[in-house]
Amino acid sequence: MSNPVSSGLSRRSFLKTGAVVAGTTLIPSIVSFRAHAKAGPGELAMVPTEPNPNGVFERLFLLKGDPLAGPIRTIVTEEGNPVPMPTLEDGERRVLRVLHFNDMHNHLTEMHGKRGDTHRFSQIVKMVKDIRGGAKEDEIVLFVSAGDDHTGSIFDELMGWAPEEFVADAGYRANSAAGVDIAVLGNHEFDRGAELLKLGIDTDADFPVLSANIHGSKHVARDEDYVAAAIAEVKGLRVGFIGLTTAVDTRVGQPDDPDLAVASPVEAARNLTPALSEICDVIVVLSHCGYGGDQHKSGKAATSRTIGEGDFAIADAVGPLTDKPVVLIGGHSHTTLNESGINTDNVVNGVLITQANAHGKFLGDVAMSIAADQGRKGWFTSVGLHPTKKRDQRVAADDPKFASLEQPEDYDQAFEEAHIAPMIKALDTKLAEVIGQVSDDKGLTSEETFADRYVGEVALANYMNDALVEASKAFPGGPVDLAIFNATGLSAGIAKGDLTFRGWYDVMPYADAVHVAEMTGAQLKEMLDNNAKRLLRPEEAESVDMKGFVSRGFLHFSKDLRYKIVLGSTAAEARAVDIMVQGKPLDEQLDKTFRVAFNTYIALGAFGETWNGKPIGADVPGNIASYDVRKLPFEHTGLVYRNEVISHIRKTGTVGPETGAKKDGRLTIAQ
Repeated sequence: MSNPVSSGLSRRSFLKTGAVVAGTTLIPSIVSFRAHAKAGPGELAMVPTEPNPNGVFERLFLLKGDPLAGPIRTIVTEEGNPVPMPTLEDGERRVLRVLHFNDMHNHLTEMHGKRGDTHRFSQIVKMVKDIRGGAKEDEIVLFVSAGDDHTGSIFDELMGWAPEEFVADAGYRANSAAGVDIAVLGNHEFDRGAELLKLGIDTDADFPVLSANIHGSKHVARDEDYVAAAIAEVKGLRVGFIGLTTAVDTRVGQPDDPDLAVASPVEAARNLTPALSEICDVIVVLSHCGYGGDQHKSGKAATSRTIGEGDFAIADAVGPLTDKPVVLIGGHSHTTLNESGINTDNVVNGVLITQANAHGKFLGDVAMSIAADQGRKGWFTSVGLHPTKKRDQRVAADDPKFASLEQPEDYDQAFEEAHIAPMIKALDTKLAEVIGQVSDDKGLTSEETFADRYVGEVALANYMNDALVEASKAFPGGPVDLAIFNATGLSAGIAKGDLTFRGWYDVMPYADAVHVAEMTGAQLKEMLDNNAKRLLRPEEAESVDMKGFVSRGFLHFSKDLRYKIVLGSTAAEARAVDIMVQGKPLDEQLDKTFRVAFNTYIALGAFGETWNGKPIGADVPGNIASYDVRKLPFEHTGLVYRNEVISHIRKTGTVGPETGAKKDGRLTIAQ
């Protein structure tokens, strides 16, 4: 397939370059020479390469070798290419600012017909350009990504699901044009498979990507497609980078890449840090491993989340191994850290930990005043977050909210036009792609979906939830027993004939990920009883516009859950009865644990649709407390609900009664 959004940003083969770089004195204790820079056990080969021309690195070196076999004791380099040594005089000072973002998840521009487009990434680009443009002579301004540049928006579709479908790697293409200097591989970089990740790197990444603990993939190879670590030099300051990827949530064990594995990030960092610190003034750990450690609650986790060896453990291990300044720029957990300055809880063993939420909501900013050969003495100056703004063109200029909303001067319009707009245009072609056929649209049209979604069983919701259960057989954490989706998330129906990507995107336009909760039968029964009170009752339906949102959070379920709602005389009296799960009465399974797939909106408590303990709203009388799903233990898969359903449609080829798009009596309503 030709690439309609090619913009001259094709990646140079920097992982294979070896240009001669003039050097100075060597460090005999840490550096030796070896022809062709081939690293042996306990060694890393230091290979010079070209940095992103839109970034600020003056010299860039990739460290190749195996950081997992044991401690790195020696750094080798090609004969005639000595390791760059300090050029700063003793006590000479540089101010290093590291601007950072994480978990962008392709939320480059958030498109909305009524509110207008929110130019998240172009807002960040403007901030970076302004800061870099105002930098003083002794100031260095880097721009880095802490991972998960993929999965979560319509831009994902430019990557396709197979190499022949590839159009662009939107995240890496935008990063390259914006001047990102370096990035770490996040777990969601592997969601569409390592073969497509490699294609994205080769085509669109003009910066190195790091991971010291990913290994074994047959598609992306360490030292060819990514490296464990790197060293950059700017204005005489040498900055070492280590990349680490979460060992908990990366998609391993997939049939097309069975040997992809993720080793301990702590061990990888421990093996690398001493050797790297010998030839660097400061170390930046790009950790896509999550804030906290083991089980921890922060960011997008409403309850304790399994982090494993997260940022606490990494900082605890790295801190004592060097007296050089170390900052850990994190991702994965979507945590907002140090928004108002340094929080001392985020300094572990002398290592500053920071993170900038997700989806471009903030640009992180760490400033360090570093003096040559003075280690960590007085090295921090400030840390904080710069917020981006949402767009809402419906708000008038005299409205008090106007100043808090995105205006044209808040984003880099030239960048948006040159680099983001062509990808949006390319999506027009992608959205027209036929993903399957609708064999019979009885019960599936917009009119029928709108008429059904708040008052009972919905054919389209049945199909969606059943499709997700089927797709879950390939989930890293194992299959789910049940799936749910909220009524307001069903935004359109489908028509007989060709089903395009846009057609299905209109059905479920929201960027919901899949979150898997473990629920006991007793908890499931309580949630179903709460759901019964959210139904739009017959006496209400006559006066309600069924095309509008009835924001009560009413849920639909997959086929292995069948039950009846008895309405009673009021919403408070409504209840769920005759509940069967997997063919057995739920009352006989109250102690059993079920894996239930939620979409993001509900997993986060549904905000105004209240699955968060607050009273059920949207004109439901009686001040009825909602069931708080946020207390459930969630596994955040990062998979996109819509994409999983689309993948199922592509596999089956047909949406219709014969593939489960019908009412089957799983929900009945009784007075």
